[in-house]
Amino acid sequence: MIPLGFIVLISVVDLASPTDVHLGPLLVVAPAITASFGGPWFTGLIGALAVTAQVVIGIFHGGLFTTNHETQIIALILVSTLIVLYCRVRERRGRELTRVRSVSETVQRVLLRPLPDRLGPLRLAALYLPAEDEALLGGDLYAATRVPGATRVLIGDVRGKGLTAIEDAAQVLGAFRELAHHHTGLPGLAAALDAGFARHLAETAGNATGSADGNAGGDDAVERFVTVLLADLPDDPVEPVRIANCGHPPPLLLAEGKAVRTLEAVHSAPPIGLGTLPGAHYRQEAYDVHSGETLLLYTDGVTEARDGERAFYPLAERAADWGGVEPSALVDRLRRDLLAHVGGRLKDDAAAVAIERA
Repeated sequence: MIPLGFIVLISVVDLASPTDVHLGPLLVVAPAITASFGGPWFTGLIGALAVTAQVVIGIFHGGLFTTNHETQIIALILVSTLIVLYCRVRERRGRELTRVRSVSETVQRVLLRPLPDRLGPLRLAALYLPAEDEALLGGDLYAATRVPGATRVLIGDVRGKGLTAIEDAAQVLGAFRELAHHHTGLPGLAAALDAGFARHLAETAGNATGSADGNAGGDDAVERFVTVLLADLPDDPVEPVRIANCGHPPPLLLAEGKAVRTLEAVHSAPPIGLGTLPGAHYRQEAYDVHSGETLLLYTDGVTEARDGERAFYPLAERAADWGGVEPSALVDRLRRDLLAHVGGRLKDDAAAVAIERA
């Protein structure tokens, strides 16, 4: 109704104005506005109505075949035609973008599968916020699987961005899903992930995969690594949770009415991809996690997110109010609070996984 209203308003005012006042050129506003929300056919219809209105103005306001009115009609036809062509191009690009997003969603579901709401005796929820516009997958990763008597969880963060980071994330996720069932202990699993990642780097060392995003193989391969946190959560609530931290931010333990507890690693271990460094050893540590407590795993994209004054996001402080909140509601609160802190846009990918024993 807005473009039609413009056509009627401009026509009436023009006809009521003196003959030396010409408002007809303003009719181009109608098809221009229509292009912002309508398709080429509807925009073309509004353009035709605008041209018709210009003809009516010419007939009743000084003569249709004057040089001025003929020029205005021809110009309006040309501009309306260009707007319709623009709509066709925009519509085609929109269809292409829809197909690309569909492929991206498929890739995301294959690589970064959604976590189930329940896995064994646990309730889970995950959060993933990519930094790139329109991106659905980046360098942050998480996965969970059932092993005998426990649920095994991984969260990680690939160094770098772009296609190389996605490629490295895909390798780690695929290796975890396969190797998680072949190692009873987390140190052995971490060592196997490191060995597999080393083979992956050797195979991609000569590729130019990263040339488009500034993170190519070759010499830069020595700087490619993944910080990873592995956790085994036994089905028996009496048994402790075992965690192997490979250069990753420590998880938080939340409980209603209690202070947030940071599960710091006593023995540091290198990220996946740096396991061959001298003195590098992968270890696991045990922590008591009781029923009703929530384990919050996250990547540094959460804690290193900055607001307009360059202040880091205070995750532990904010999480103090989230004890006793179920995982799905907790990650929803984290999403809204984190985006509000950064003003709606992150500079780095961010991921988090909340786990609670039912």
